Amino acid sequence: MDEREILHRIEQLRSEHRDLDSAIGALLAMGGDQLQIARLKKRKLLLKDEIAQLEDQLIPDIIA
Repeated sequence: MDEREILHRIEQLRSEHRDLDSAIGALLAMGGDQLQIARLKKRKLLLKDEIAQLEDQLIPDIIA
């Protein structure tokens, strides 16, 4: 993946992360299914990890 593709993918993941945050908040406010909330939170964490991995690819390795 080139830098442009990585940046595009990061933006997609951030958007999905925000959407999940909103969905979790709405479910919590409504007293939603705890299992569904847990699954959404797990997906949100996976997205955060993927975003971090992609951001690491953008940072060049520096040889000390």
